[in-house]
Amino acid sequence: MKFPCRLDKFISHIAELPRSKTKAGIKRKYATVNGEVITSFDYSINQDDAVRWQGEPLVFLGKRYFMLHKPAGYVCANKDDLHPTVFDLLDEPNMSDFHVAGRLDIDTTGLVIITNDGDWSHKITAPKHNKFKTYLVETQEPIDEEAIAALEQGVQLHNEKELTRPAVVEKLASYSLRLSICEGKYHQVKRMLAAVGNKVVELHREKIAGITLDESLASGEYRALTEAELKL
Repeated sequence: MKFPCRLDKFISHIAELPRSKTKAGIKRKYATVNGEVITSFDYSINQDDAVRWQGEPLVFLGKRYFMLHKPAGYVCANKDDLHPTVFDLLDEPNMSDFHVAGRLDIDTTGLVIITNDGDWSHKITAPKHNKFKTYLVETQEPIDEEAIAALEQGVQLHNEKELTRPAVVEKLASYSLRLSICEGKYHQVKRMLAAVGNKVVELHREKIAGITLDESLASGEYRALTEAELKL
């Protein structure tokens, strides 16, 4: 939400009411700003104005940032008619302006960041900022040194004109590796492993731009990011 803001838009957002009900309430003198009854829908308010609705204070909570341990079976969307979304896992007010910074496929688990700060999320996800995302990858076939070398140099994805950017690869076992990339192409990790003749059977993201998934968070749990994590 940006300020200055129309009174009806502010109340509708914070009180989570349809705009039509908000306007009807304003007409009935339900709204006050700094102690004064306001009956104009387009009355302009600033963030530090004291707004009340039927006597109850309405407070804009500002920019918020959450890390979520995403389970499989949830989609990274605000709404979906077929599947539960990651927003179903958050018990927070006024989430209509929030988005996922760094989406994951429905079957992929791990770190998801949810925020209403578009500028900040762009800085940690846009490829031009060279922020790495790190994944734990379980594969169908053993991982050989030739495949690792190809991933580290860049591979050709199907229907892409350019090679992927060089990845950082750490082989953990015959069928598992830690893979860090600074791009976000559609199904990129799965397509990269397919490009070297393998297949991803499990995928888990553990880090975005230096922010590491809190090990104390069980699958489906979340918490606010710390000030130190925001500065990363």
